[in-house]
Amino acid sequence: MITFFLNDQPIHTTEPAASSLLDFVRYHEHLMGTKIGCREGDCGACTVLVGEPVEGGQRISYQSMTSCLTPLGNVHGKHVVTVEGINQAGGQLTPVQQAIVENNGSQCGFCTPGFVMSLTGHSLSDKPATETNTCAAIDGNICRCTGYKSLERAAAALTAELAARPTTDSVKWLREKQFVPAYFEEMPARLAALRAETAAAEAPTPAANGHAVNGSTASTSPNGHAQSQNGHANGHFPHATHPLLSGGTDLLVQRLDELRQQPVRLLFDQSGRRGLRQQGGRVVLGAATTASQLLESELMRGLLPRLPDYLKLVSSTPIRNMGTVAGNFVNASPIGDLTILFLALGAEVTLAAAGGVGRVLPLAELYLGYKKLAKAADEQVTEISFPAPLSGDLFNFEKVSKRTHLDIASVNTAAWLRLENGLITAARLSAGGVGPVPLLLRRTGEYLLGRELSADTVAGANEVMQAEISPIGDVRGTAAYKRLLLRQLLFAHFLRFAPAMSLAELM
Repeated sequence: MITFFLNDQPIHTTEPAASSLLDFVRYHEHLMGTKIGCREGDCGACTVLVGEPVEGGQRISYQSMTSCLTPLGNVHGKHVVTVEGINQAGGQLTPVQQAIVENNGSQCGFCTPGFVMSLTGHSLSDKPATETNTCAAIDGNICRCTGYKSLERAAAALTAELAARPTTDSVKWLREKQFVPAYFEEMPARLAALRAETAAAEAPTPAANGHAVNGSTASTSPNGHAQSQNGHANGHFPHATHPLLSGGTDLLVQRLDELRQQPVRLLFDQSGRRGLRQQGGRVVLGAATTASQLLESELMRGLLPRLPDYLKLVSSTPIRNMGTVAGNFVNASPIGDLTILFLALGAEVTLAAAGGVGRVLPLAELYLGYKKLAKAADEQVTEISFPAPLSGDLFNFEKVSKRTHLDIASVNTAAWLRLENGLITAARLSAGGVGPVPLLLRRTGEYLLGRELSADTVAGANEVMQAEISPIGDVRGTAAYKRLLLRQLLFAHFLRFAPAMSLAELM
């Protein structure tokens, strides 16, 4: 049984956990304001808000998500808000809706609910009310009618209104200003009650012989999220053949109909699978840590100050709220942005098998061939770790795609260097889109050792690198174009590392 709040109504459903939230909202609950667009997470017409309790359940943190790629099971114990759920009494427009109307930000109206929900989510967030942040909130929404200047003006008007939003108890202020209806203030208590009710209903009951009997089809983990009756949330995998499903941003594009027909093991909310910590000289993160959690992590920002610049090139806000690091790894795309970034960081993955036996594997050794992993069918990634960069280390990530944002890479690359007395003493370079798997360019890294940051070093590294890659022509460009791109991105790394170096010297 999956239980959650949909707007102000409690939901109890036995629909398959791998169903899309979009289909449930439209076809089961008949809330048609959430639109069907691309079904690939690109257009944002199906954007909803998903809120989960934080601070011991005292408040709810909301994030925008594309409902077409949200597994229904991932909203168990949460608050889902559609555009109908922000309606005001008497049909009055919210300030978000009013700003879009007044600035001519809606024409055909098909995409408008998605924009409204993304901007409402931003209003509910803790992020400062700046025009940059407000515009960033709609980076996953596409409009083909109005032109974005109208929407940018709407965002600017909204930013001005949010300037007075308090840093604490903001939901009360937002309710008073009619950004959200009154029931939002009641949701922490109502969601806590629903979770307690669900936990009580699904708790094992003692049988006459003293053994626990569970009469339901699912149990609830201590953090309130669903776990199968036979599969526990802490690393026991009795059904090795059941597909693993975490954020859903890839599998629900490719295999939605297939996944609906079979049990799946949900990983997104398993206890201990999200979050980051520093442990000795290494950074450790749970496999279900999302790209947004990386982006917002003070630990990661401290180690990689330009991380926000890198991760804003990765998909869009709603997809970053859903997509997990391990999901990006095991998808095995040759152009996986997070994979390329973590290869240069020297990451390792911890794999756990059904029998409870674990092993650690360098990320670079996870890939055997195109979409082929050095991982058994009953193994799953549980943790990721990498050595924490030192303060003097150099790191950079570059990506070229047909669009700057919300697009997959034609070629992407990352580089990490450590210098002592002006010489490179350690180096890791990675590249995507230039081979059948995400590449750690070992020979190029070895070439750099003991050399200075100079134009001659870059020229030599490029020669080694070109012999190490094997791009093919496809819709993202010819093989020759990709070789040229990677060369230019290698130049970009070194121009970042040695600003005194000029592009003319490299050419």
